[in-house]
Amino acid sequence: MTTSSSDQDPAGGATGSFGGPKPYALTFNVDYPDRALDRLSSALRAFWIIPIAIVLAGVGGYSASWSSSSTDAANTVSGGVGLIIIAPVLMILFRQKYPRWWWDFNVQLMRFQARVGMYMALTTDTYPSTDDEQSVHLEVGYPDVEKDLNRWLPLIKWFLAIPHLIILIFLWIAAVFVVIYVWFVILFTGRYPRGAFDFVVGVNRWSYRVQAYAFLLATDEYPPFSLD
Repeated sequence: MTTSSSDQDPAGGATGSFGGPKPYALTFNVDYPDRALDRLSSALRAFWIIPIAIVLAGVGGYSASWSSSSTDAANTVSGGVGLIIIAPVLMILFRQKYPRWWWDFNVQLMRFQARVGMYMALTTDTYPSTDDEQSVHLEVGYPDVEKDLNRWLPLIKWFLAIPHLIILIFLWIAAVFVVIYVWFVILFTGRYPRGAFDFVVGVNRWSYRVQAYAFLLATDEYPPFSLD
């Protein structure tokens, strides 16, 4: 299978061992489908995804609450924990430490989210696995906290990421319309237009870089403003 263009920082700066731009701390690529996609699976994707979306919600975190008028008692149902964020912030701040099992959980959850997201975006007919990599490749290196991370920066990374988040709002709106367009194209041709594929993957790549910087706390290097 061919893959989308390599995930490198086009802004320049430090270079890799072969003289090219140094890749960002998080890389994200998706295999481009080299065969016709299943029209029926694509047509009914919004229904096919429901079971795995429920599983993801159970792991990634959700909550619901209601009250009973007869007893005035509040009831709450919650599941999952989402990314572990506050605890690593405190550990980095006070102990300059990021427990490896917290890190592994966060990375595996991001990978699971990515597989579900790419399936919903119609890039593959393969049903998302809870643990296998499949066609979605998200890699991020475990940081040496004492050497690689400023202990105070996690307190403001969310604020520094605001310019990215504003741009991503518009990019995600555009991506939704692109996926709707692709849905019709697949129904008629069975193919995913390469330009649309690169855009959808690029928006996800940009989002995961920002997530790695501001919430996963994988790096202090500011994310590039780029889909590439």
